[in-house]
Amino acid sequence: MVFKINIGSEDGKTYKLELESEELVGKSLGDTIPGTDLVGDLKDYEFVITGTSDSAGFTSMKEVEGVGLKKILIKYGKALHKKPKGVKKKNKRPRGMRYRKTVRGKVISANITQVNLKVSKQGKKSLTEIFPEQNKPKAEASVETPTENSK
Repeated sequence: MVFKINIGSEDGKTYKLELESEELVGKSLGDTIPGTDLVGDLKDYEFVITGTSDSAGFTSMKEVEGVGLKKILIKYGKALHKKPKGVKKKNKRPRGMRYRKTVRGKVISANITQVNLKVSKQGKKSLTEIFPEQNKPKAEASVETPTENSK
């Protein structure tokens, strides 16, 4: 199984990594994992699992035990930002309104495709040195110069 891993650093950059490993299976949200479980270059790093999602886009929630999909009754917050039909103003939330929503349990299983991590302990090498190909600036858009024939 291939995991798409997003590593969020303290400076606000996100480093992406694709990893085919069994090390993450069985861990849950909020667990700390050493960097050597991901890549050998991250030996002094420690990461906290902050979120996951599966191939269908269902997110994991800390409040839901297990690995499977569950339908929970949820108020506005982390997993719900839907504007109800009867509300005209943008920021007005109706009192007491809840929705039933499908979410995934907090334990990582084979169905998970994306794992979000946060750096909890910095290593000796910076992440920009470990992932140099992701540190390049975005290519500037090519601007066409007018020629004599285009007049």
